[in-house]
Amino acid sequence: MLAKACHHLLPIKLPAATSPPKLPPPTTTYNPSHHTTISRAISITAPTAPAPAPRKTVHDTNAPQDDAVTAFWDYQFLFVSQRAETAEPIPLRLVDGALPSDFPSGTYYLTGPGLFSDDHGSTVHPLDGHGYLRSFKIDGSSGKVEFMARYIETEAQAEERDPATGEWRFTHRGPFSVLKGGKMVGNTKVMKNVANTSVLQWGGRLFCLWEGGDPYEIDARTLGTVGKFNLVGDRNIPPPAEYDDGGGRLFQADFLKLAANILKPILYGVFKMSPKRLLSHYKIDVKRNRLLIMSCNAEDMLLPRSNFTFYEFDSNFKLLQSQEFSIPDHLMIHDWAFTDSQYILFGNRIKLDVAGSMAAVCGLSPMISALSLNPNKPTSPIYLLPRFPNVQPNRFRDWRIPIEAPSQMWVLHVGNAFEEREDDNGNLEIQIQASGCSYHWFNFQKMFGYDWQTGKLDPSMMNLERGQENMLPHLVQVNISLDSNGNCQKCGVKDLNQWNKPSDFPVINQEYSGTENTYIYAATSSGSRRALPHFPFDTVVKLNTADKSTQTWSTGKRRFIGEPIFISKCTKGEDDGYLLVVEYAVSTQRCYLVVLDSKSIGKKNSVVARFEVPRHLNFPLGFHGFWAPDKVCTSSVITRQVSRPNHEFAFSSTSDRL
Repeated sequence: MLAKACHHLLPIKLPAATSPPKLPPPTTTYNPSHHTTISRAISITAPTAPAPAPRKTVHDTNAPQDDAVTAFWDYQFLFVSQRAETAEPIPLRLVDGALPSDFPSGTYYLTGPGLFSDDHGSTVHPLDGHGYLRSFKIDGSSGKVEFMARYIETEAQAEERDPATGEWRFTHRGPFSVLKGGKMVGNTKVMKNVANTSVLQWGGRLFCLWEGGDPYEIDARTLGTVGKFNLVGDRNIPPPAEYDDGGGRLFQADFLKLAANILKPILYGVFKMSPKRLLSHYKIDVKRNRLLIMSCNAEDMLLPRSNFTFYEFDSNFKLLQSQEFSIPDHLMIHDWAFTDSQYILFGNRIKLDVAGSMAAVCGLSPMISALSLNPNKPTSPIYLLPRFPNVQPNRFRDWRIPIEAPSQMWVLHVGNAFEEREDDNGNLEIQIQASGCSYHWFNFQKMFGYDWQTGKLDPSMMNLERGQENMLPHLVQVNISLDSNGNCQKCGVKDLNQWNKPSDFPVINQEYSGTENTYIYAATSSGSRRALPHFPFDTVVKLNTADKSTQTWSTGKRRFIGEPIFISKCTKGEDDGYLLVVEYAVSTQRCYLVVLDSKSIGKKNSVVARFEVPRHLNFPLGFHGFWAPDKVCTSSVITRQVSRPNHEFAFSSTSDRL
């Protein structure tokens, strides 16, 4: 049965009115070789209520009454399509403060969806919106910021946009959408790689990633699309070993192998799925200077098993090692973690939904409705998979058996994980910092309140009534204790620093990734909006895990934020640096790049600079970003002592059969 997200909640009721909201005038694409004027489209079909009039000041203390209509339109304006691009750098106007002289020079890349509606009556789920890459090039010496924004020219984008007229017609349904104005029945164009989820710079190359396909390489200078980058390729990875536990598992494996062989030609040929579907979340092991990525098998989306392959690359994209793990459970993974010796997976359990599958095939619901959450157990499985099995500590432990955390949660994002070994007895302590939500709230097709039939986004999906907010995404800390043989002695889950407000996008100083950290930053809500108490986020929270303190910084009224990102000053202090966050002033339809002093979060002087994006380039909510410094830090983090076994791990250049 599909997770019950908000069936018991009433949507926001809008009073009758006469006119739709007024949007900015048509904009032009900033490209020297193309001067086509194209109209700007709103992502949602306007209801009968008018939008509130935009405020003309940047900080208006006399905010309008926070009623349902204002809240509804503020929510819609966060997902307004932006069709304009700029292939030439645009200097941003400094409106508050000044960029500090010690701010490191570099570029902040932010990707996310840019288009939600076409010119033929179809709207798409925000997760299916075409990837729109934004860059903020920051010159620390001059204190100036230059902005660029361009669509990633994916195969789907090339098919759906007419280059001569600028007109859009959605033809790919994508995993999360239904095309009301397009082909619904028999539409097999499900794998719509829009490259809209995350961005990475590695080995001097820039990439935009999506959940389930190859990344697209981007020219960092112009943001032009180079093309697909086959990172995994047809690598010869030995299959995971099968074993018989006496309970018929070997027979079940043979049956699933037969089912997989039947599904493969359908998924690969008809639905154009990649055999190895790359996840959009990657990890960087700073100490070893390695890129870690993960893939899953396409056919496992429909089978009660999960095959995950991990790859580790050096800075020249040389594959140093790869391992495939076969897990006898039906799981969906969006984000994951690593430590010095482990890959860590939170097993979000799913199952095939027969009724949903029929509706999806008939085009009456998104294709993702073929799957539903599986809350059949009150616990959450955590898989600890060995990175270096030949010299692995706790090597007597069977990794196929998960550790069951005593709390059922659907994990969204992982901030960090690290391990500490007790030298006297060989016990291993693992800590994980993540964001998770309730199985009874999470709903694939209704995320962000998407409703393909009305073309509107319902804010109530993300804003539950008082007393139910604990079901929404929040920050958690998981502690696992293993003895020298790998047996779990204790596993506990608790709110991180007792911070129980809805929160997501946990980030850290990336120099500490995979090793012990003290500080976590995340996006959260102040709760000041009566009709939008939980989402969109309007606050950055800083959590100190050592003294359990929390500090916050909040935007002005009717302003929201996305994911924060930490910029290190390359000193020994973990929190010695700055935070970048985009501020979405929906009431004036403006975006700002805000620079915060990470040490001053919670104080009046935490904002050190604010830069304004021109209104005609105002963009919708971004997903994930990446900071690419002009000069790489050579801090003490890489060389400092980290907790690990007495022997150093051997680096394998071949695949290990597990």
